[in-house]
Amino acid sequence: MIWIPACAGMTRFFANGFSGFIVTMIFSTLSLPSRYTALHPLFPRAFEFMRDTDLNTLAPGVHPIIDRQLFVIVEVAEGRTRAEAKLEAHRRYIDIQLVLEGVDEMGWKPLSDCQQPLAEHDSERDIRFFDDEPDSWIATPAGVFCIFFPEDAHAPLVGSGAIRKVVFKIAVNPI
Repeated sequence: MIWIPACAGMTRFFANGFSGFIVTMIFSTLSLPSRYTALHPLFPRAFEFMRDTDLNTLAPGVHPIIDRQLFVIVEVAEGRTRAEAKLEAHRRYIDIQLVLEGVDEMGWKPLSDCQQPLAEHDSERDIRFFDDEPDSWIATPAGVFCIFFPEDAHAPLVGSGAIRKVVFKIAVNPI
């Protein structure tokens, strides 16, 4: 297999005559969602919901869009310190984390580089925490989103002051 950098957040690969992309964490603004809709069959519906819904009026909690295939979690929390934040990873869901208020300084590290799990994967909650340090921190202001794939460990809700955000959970393998 040959790995060739293609662009930020993507790696081009060639293997056994197959050409494709491995996608890793994406950082972007709401003005550019059309760049990412082809990456997953449910992404167009998630970005449509973002565009057509006044997200600031949604109450904190879980809001189904398409059963357990696509739903949004509204979070309102005081930011925590980098030391308090733990890397987390998911197997069944991709996260699109859109900040609505405040700045969420999200930590990131490739899951394959995480060596210090705090526990086994919690399959009911689809989460596993790690005590590793993030490789990088991404200051994510209001109107900007990060997409985290199962290969991305991330440490959200880091900052000073209140953070209001929506986390779209997209089933990796929709039914």
